[in-house]
Amino acid sequence: MNDTGAGAATAGSCTSGGVGPLPGSDERLDARERKLDSLFDRYSPYFGLVVGTVLTPFVLPSSPGFWLVTGSLVIVNAGWTLVFASPPSDRASNPLLGSVYVGGLLVLMAALVHMSPFYGFQAFAGYSHSFVYLRGGWRWAGVLATAVLAAYAQLGGGLVDEFTPAVIAGWVALAVVNGAMAGGLTYFGVLSAQQSQRRQDMIVELNEANRRLSETLEENAGLHARLLVQAREAGVLDERARLAREIHDTIAQGLTGIVTQLEAAGAADDDPDVRRRHMDTASALARESLSEARRSVDALAPAQLVETQLPDAIAQMGKSWAETAGVELVVETTGDPRPLLPELEVVLFRVAQEALANVGKHAEAGRAGLTLSYMDDVVVLDVRDDGRGFTPGFGARADAGSGFGIAGMEQRVRRVAGTLAVESTPGEGAAVSATVPAIPAEVRA
Repeated sequence: MNDTGAGAATAGSCTSGGVGPLPGSDERLDARERKLDSLFDRYSPYFGLVVGTVLTPFVLPSSPGFWLVTGSLVIVNAGWTLVFASPPSDRASNPLLGSVYVGGLLVLMAALVHMSPFYGFQAFAGYSHSFVYLRGGWRWAGVLATAVLAAYAQLGGGLVDEFTPAVIAGWVALAVVNGAMAGGLTYFGVLSAQQSQRRQDMIVELNEANRRLSETLEENAGLHARLLVQAREAGVLDERARLAREIHDTIAQGLTGIVTQLEAAGAADDDPDVRRRHMDTASALARESLSEARRSVDALAPAQLVETQLPDAIAQMGKSWAETAGVELVVETTGDPRPLLPELEVVLFRVAQEALANVGKHAEAGRAGLTLSYMDDVVVLDVRDDGRGFTPGFGARADAGSGFGIAGMEQRVRRVAGTLAVESTPGEGAAVSATVPAIPAEVRA
């Protein structure tokens, strides 16, 4: 007889229990594996009893006394497994009762093997249940005891007439071989089960991490959208305040002056020169107020963006600026240009306009460059020159009161949740970089 195949069964059975299902085909394979392991653990003791009972009459003499003893042992053995290791009670899963069950199983197996070596097929159950129901080092003790009984069955069990040194040596050798093979297969089965468990745990952790990442991305997208809405609302309020200040400081005062001059002209009917002077002053104030009104309207939305896309509008504006300022300008666009939210395009256009205006007013540059870079999540506008440069901190303070220049650009960019960076060294030119989120125009819907 050869019971080494029982080790392979043990290797399979040790993977059962405690493993969660995997998605898709892995889940089906895992469920199938658990089902096969469960069937083997449940029916392997009965398999050995059936094989031994069927084969024994063909080889050994069948006397009533023999079958009275053997049949009783078979019934007790089957009942022992039924009481301790059969669902739904499965009492042997308790560590103490598991030790009682395996010990009793091995004793009954030893008695049956002594009656007939064919009951050595119960070694399948001995290997498997030793590992399933025992704990720690006792598992290997159960495997070794089963290997000794399997070797005894291979020698012939109770048919051995005399235990000579040669028979004992053969018994020991067979026990060592059986134990080594069953133990080795069991070890690799344990290792495979542990690796499978780790892989499944990793998959579960990865799925959980992906779920958390997806939730975080959705949350960040929502926060970003809310931030943009808040920035837009703040920008609207700031723009209203700016218009109110400008109307009060320029247009309203100009209109007040016009009214005053017209009233003075009306009161000077007797003096044509005085009347003409007041009328000329009122006309000058009206023209100045008209210029201020146009400037305020132009600050709201560039007309160039209504007719063309942002890269073309910036290029046209830059060309006009270069011709007026007498500075060589190189305009470049990188990435994949795409329509952005109007607020973002207005900010980028105004920053480009104001940066070039600063170059023309203060830099004394011979060359300048403007680059509009479209990236996956941001759009970056870079304006650089080879002029005389400045100290960034001082420059930002110097122009803060005008509403334009670096302070004005920084305020515009911040209103749309962007950032502005300025790099300059006296005598080495300057670079202004504005970064805004690349939110497409259709997000408005």
